[in-house]
Amino acid sequence: MATTAYDFEATALDGSPQPLADYRGKVLLIVNVASKCGFTPQYAGLERLWRDYGDKGLVVLGFPCDQFGHQEPGDAEEIRNFCSLTYDVSFPMFAKVEVNGGNASPLWTWLKDEKGGLLGFDGIKWNFTKFLVGRDGRVLKRYAPTDKPESLARDIEKALA
Repeated sequence: MATTAYDFEATALDGSPQPLADYRGKVLLIVNVASKCGFTPQYAGLERLWRDYGDKGLVVLGFPCDQFGHQEPGDAEEIRNFCSLTYDVSFPMFAKVEVNGGNASPLWTWLKDEKGGLLGFDGIKWNFTKFLVGRDGRVLKRYAPTDKPESLARDIEKALA
């Protein structure tokens, strides 16, 4: 039974296995992302957080998801090109995942169990839902898709302290 984010493994965008244990001791910002979403411009803010706080111990992890309005239709190469060419994304990106339902990624099922949503609804409501994970691998906070990355800076600084 998983007790921290470090107990999971994900598939990197290039198809290789990525144990989250490799990020042990870091603060993680885990986000389900999409290239054709109204919140897609948040990629710029996520990249800014990664560049501003990465050397202090923050790692932004992007998980493309196509469960909401078919907003991530591309394959891994299309996703990589879009992120790189449009938003100069350099933070780690992962293979497309499902975040809700019977085929939901075990990581995302655990994240939802750790920090439920508003009004007792634990499901992910839309792309760009964010989870802040402390250095101990435990979920500190869940943020709605409407929460802009820059608004997370204070919580990130506190987690990094």
